Amino acid sequence: MKLVFAGTPEFAAVSLEALLRADHEVALVLTQPDRPAGRGLKPQPSAVKQLALERGLTLLQPSTLSDAPTLAAIAAVRPAALVVAAYGLILPPALLALPPRGCLNVHASLLPRWRGAAPIQRALLAGDTVTGITIMKMDEGLDTGAILLQEAIAIAPEDTAGSLHDKLAALGARLLVRSLAALPAPVAQDANAATYAPRIGRGEAEIDWRKPAEEIERRIRAFNPAPGAWTRHEGVELKIWRAGIERRVHAAPGTICAAAPGGIVVACGSEGVRIIELQRAGGKRLTAGAFLTGFRLASGARFGSLDD
Repeated sequence: MKLVFAGTPEFAAVSLEALLRADHEVALVLTQPDRPAGRGLKPQPSAVKQLALERGLTLLQPSTLSDAPTLAAIAAVRPAALVVAAYGLILPPALLALPPRGCLNVHASLLPRWRGAAPIQRALLAGDTVTGITIMKMDEGLDTGAILLQEAIAIAPEDTAGSLHDKLAALGARLLVRSLAALPAPVAQDANAATYAPRIGRGEAEIDWRKPAEEIERRIRAFNPAPGAWTRHEGVELKIWRAGIERRVHAAPGTICAAAPGGIVVACGSEGVRIIELQRAGGKRLTAGAFLTGFRLASGARFGSLDD
């Protein structure tokens, strides 16, 4: 099938690779303009751009899809369908109406649950035990289009946003190829069951040690790898990458109850967490044991604000 593909990060690149392996004709690739990244903040190409250049695909990087030249360039391709996966730009009505087989979106949740920008992180934060992929026929709403295909997967107790992303990217690619082959009849979403997944801000990733240990442990997994759950100790910012629940911990929230090579035990609003991997600002990710060789944490000291 002749397609236009729109996507930006690695999640989208996995779907683009699957379309190429399935011998679809990807006549045009749309991706976001290069963005500053890394310590030098130099403009970096997206994962989709890198794959498109490797495969010799025609590429556009518009900052909007509403201008006449961009719409004309897409229309000139005459695609049968337009496929979107984690693109980041809104498709205007004129573009939604352009392909005869519509615009398909690969969404990382079981819609109508977790419409929006951060469905993977929101599922982990909520303690969901199941998530999945929805292939949706796009309309003008926020992830409100009719469902073409869905498939669920279990969320493992140890899943982070990174590991769940990789599982869902692979599933999304497989389901996308199946959808294009079968073009199943669309089924309307139940709007009354909708929940929303707003974008994650850095401030949201600060650990509030007054929360229960189970919630804090979920937040650490949900914000791994980005933006990273964080706290402070005597003014030094620390990112917490991996932790487990520690039972029978009774102390003021944020209190460091033990600091040993096997982990740093911190009291929470109820129970505690054992920090297994963490990172000082500007430093490397380290196991608790390696971290403690260069950073002293006294038992009875506290993480977080003194007002917590």
